[in-house]
Order: sequence, then structure tokens, then C-alpha cells
Amino acid sequence: MGKITITINKKAWDKSFGHAGRCVRSFVQEARRDIDAICDRDPAVKSRAEAALLYSGFHALLAYRAANCLYQKKQYTAARFVSQTARFFTGIEIHPGATIGHGLFIDHGSGVVIGETTIIGDNCTLYQGVTLGGTGKECGKRHPTLGNNVMVGAGAKVLGNFTVGDGAKIAAGAVVLGPVPQNCTAVGIPAHIVRKDGNKVDPIDLDQVHIPDPMAQELCAVRHSLQALEKRLAQLEEK
Repeated sequence: MGKITITINKKAWDKSFGHAGRCVRSFVQEARRDIDAICDRDPAVKSRAEAALLYSGFHALLAYRAANCLYQKKQYTAARFVSQTARFFTGIEIHPGATIGHGLFIDHGSGVVIGETTIIGDNCTLYQGVTLGGTGKECGKRHPTLGNNVMVGAGAKVLGNFTVGDGAKIAAGAVVLGPVPQNCTAVGIPAHIVRKDGNKVDPIDLDQVHIPDPMAQELCAVRHSLQALEKRLAQLEEK
């Protein structure tokens, strides 16, 4: 039998398999960073194996990175299929079009929603029930941008196209509808800034006794209006 000769085009091989190899290496590197984030920020984790096998936030990020790769190649249906399958198993919905940096930690994770045009910086932390969404009134870039080292507490809603600065903290249950400067803490509905660079700003007045009576204020305004009318009427009678 004659010999069969196979010729391999080195450039084509490097282009096809070299790119695939780089993608795999990048995927593994990001997975290691995600596990490092869990081990650094969750005192409950006992080992890297536990973080890799049992943390739904890590699994959701693995699925996101695969879906995002498909999304970048304009395979939108396949990308959404991967993300929705991950949502079914993890309870975390990350749109494949979102941009996520290194070392994101999604703790517990149930009910987390991250919108399509969301941008998340490095080393951020999200707790369960967080929504990074839009207001429904915008097109194009309609979701928030989180800087580096941002923490968003359980149940917080960050809605709209604005920036949350580096090192900012969003309190649990807060509803954030506007920008948060770096190194600030936002609380409340709607959220307002209570700390900046670790220092309190404009403390909230919690006095529930010495509160103006709205009825008395309204009666006072009516009395002033009546006095002005009486004065005007007197002037007209004189004429």
C-alpha cells in the first residue's frame, strides 16, 4: 500500500488552534481569579474545591464567559441559550452582552440580574437579589457602570445609565437612580450618600417629635392669602 501524506498549513493551524488555545487559557485564568475572589471574600468557604464545585455564583460566571464569547461572535441565540440555561440552574441571570472585569464575587446569588449594557469593574462583590438594570426609558447604554472594588448589598437595585465610582458601597435594599461618587456609601429609597471617604456627611434628621404640622402650615398660608385679599378689597373701596 502507498503511503498517505498529510500536509499541514502552519499558518492555518496557528490561526485556528492557536486562537482556541488562547481562549482556553484565558477562560482558565479568569476561572482561577473568580475562585480566588471567593476564597478572599467569603469566610464560609473551606477550600478551593468547595468554591469551584458548590458556589452558584462561580458557575454563573463560567456560563457567562462562554456566552459572552458567543455573543462577541454575533451568535446571539446560542449565547442567550447558554445564559438562560445557567439562570435555570443557578438562579442568576447575566446577559451575555454585559462587560465584567476580573474577580467578580456573586455571594449566594439567588435573584441577581445583570443587564445587557452593564459594565462591572474588577474585584466587585454582589449579594443576592441585586439588580443592575435599566429604567425602561432609555436606548443604547441603559444599564449602570460599576467601577473597581464596588460592593452592592443584598436586594439593592441600581437602575439606569450612570456610574458608581471605585470603592463605593450600596447598602442592602437601596434603590440607586443616580451616580454614586467613588469611596461613598449610598443607602435608602431613593438612595442618598451618607458616607464619603469613611466620614459621615449631612446626618439624616431622625427627630420624630418636633415635626412641622402640615395642616397648620396650610392654614397659615390661607390666612396670609386672606389678609392680602382683605387689604386689596379695602383699597378698592377707598377708590
